[in-house]
Amino acid sequence: MPPTLASLVHHSALKLTVRAGADRLHAPVRWAHASELADPVPYMEGGELLLITALTLDAEDPEAMRRYVRRLAGAGVVGLGFAVGVHYEEIPEALLDAARQEDLPLLEVPRRTPFLAITKAVSAAIAADQYRAVTAGFAAQRELTRRALADGPEGLLAALASQVDGWAALYDASGAVVAAAPEWAGRRAARLTPDVERLRERPAPASAVVAGPPHPEHPEGPPDGRKADGPEHAGTGDRVELHSLGTSRRARGALAVGTAAPLGTAERYALHSAIALLTLTTERSRSLHAAEQRLGAAVLRMLLAGEPDHARAVAGDLYGDLLDAPFRVIVAEPAPAPAARAHTGARTPAATGQAAGSEGDPRDALAEVVEAAAARAGEAVLVVPEGERLVVLAADGGAAVAACTAHAAALEAARPAREPGSAADAEGLVAGLSAPAGPIAASAAYKQAEQALSVARRRGRVCVEHEQLAAGSVLPLLADDAVRAFADGLLRALRDHDATGRGDLVASLRAWLSRHGQWDAAAADLGVHRHTLRYRMRRVEEILGRSLDDPDVRMELWIALKATSPEG
Repeated sequence: MPPTLASLVHHSALKLTVRAGADRLHAPVRWAHASELADPVPYMEGGELLLITALTLDAEDPEAMRRYVRRLAGAGVVGLGFAVGVHYEEIPEALLDAARQEDLPLLEVPRRTPFLAITKAVSAAIAADQYRAVTAGFAAQRELTRRALADGPEGLLAALASQVDGWAALYDASGAVVAAAPEWAGRRAARLTPDVERLRERPAPASAVVAGPPHPEHPEGPPDGRKADGPEHAGTGDRVELHSLGTSRRARGALAVGTAAPLGTAERYALHSAIALLTLTTERSRSLHAAEQRLGAAVLRMLLAGEPDHARAVAGDLYGDLLDAPFRVIVAEPAPAPAARAHTGARTPAATGQAAGSEGDPRDALAEVVEAAAARAGEAVLVVPEGERLVVLAADGGAAVAACTAHAAALEAARPAREPGSAADAEGLVAGLSAPAGPIAASAAYKQAEQALSVARRRGRVCVEHEQLAAGSVLPLLADDAVRAFADGLLRALRDHDATGRGDLVASLRAWLSRHGQWDAAAADLGVHRHTLRYRMRRVEEILGRSLDDPDVRMELWIALKATSPEG
């Protein structure tokens, strides 16, 4: 504890006497300063014990003393020490009355107690308090290290919560809570996910102080006025500090610490020690993660080469469970550059704890989402960067696949409206998802994911599942510039003919093809005689130089008509 007016009064060597403000002696003293200025306020910082002899003061003028004391109290001076026996044998009544009116502690300093002795006492007490804080900080560091080595991050959080007399929570790279202490703090920490997301958008290391969200049942605080010291009253006015973890530009996690009041020096030491230990753990995890990725790449190469037995042997316990049940292959890559530029600054919802990654590499954001979901569910997942692509093997029906589809849906919802058939433009990410497969069919599943990826790019979708390819029409697959150019070129001569007013060959051709060459039905649709329709079809053949008896020609003409018509 820092020195207080009460501790100075009880200091046996100082012999101080309280003459006013006895109920405010608990105030901490930041320093003791002697000044005979008529207005020392410009030189005060607040928290000082001001020592005077009233050399330049009209200490017997009530109005002057009221103004003097009022300015001292307004500046944050915590007490006034008056030396008797120097210029005044006793403290003047005007000063006593002014101090009592402002409830400012007024201490009588006997002549035999020099101001220097009071200043030394305050300095010694401050130094002792700082030494205690440093000693407690080192002890906390040793305890945190011991708990981290023995019990991992969970043990470290429990020790930190005890040190700061509050709660602590650890978030993963996606902003989801992975551990909290005490146990009830997990719900509290989860409501701070949006604040953690904002912190992750800043370059690491970063920190922020936020107000803890109120308890849903008692937003105004504990109903009986007690301190919020249990889960039923948690979060009724916490002060929460958020700190990013990791040494890279992108944070690998975050630490939240909630307390009822700002942290003291010892608690600050404990917090910084926890941040350092968790950062070391994070960096070690990154190295381990890189090694796992190299192993995963080897397993993937063996699966694609048709060597499932070798892949299973290499996978061992790390990925073995993944190969014992049906899995899905996800292939993701960045969307075309113009599409990515169109979405600069787009924000993605993270209500379910998935990181949308509106900044940086979208493949990294997807990898974080998938890995975090798998870790929370205790699933094995294989994530392998492959050139410009990211390849993921995840259990069919598991949390990782669900997180991938939810992430894609969030990106879809966040992007602005686009024209039908435009290229992929969703946050720079496009992905394909295979049908469920086993190790023997891994190569086929990879090809399915590639096909779905190609379709997603053509359809302007973030993610397409291979099972969706058989649904709907094949025509949307042809809706790109190359197909439209071919269609326009094929039909241009017929459109030019119709533009001169010499017949409606394009509409007649459409009707005839839609009726599978049935003259009467097509003529009825057009409202013309069948002989007129026959003449028009001969003109189509003459203009195009192609025979409508050729099924390939009919197919090309039908596709051209569908590709260029507004209704498709």
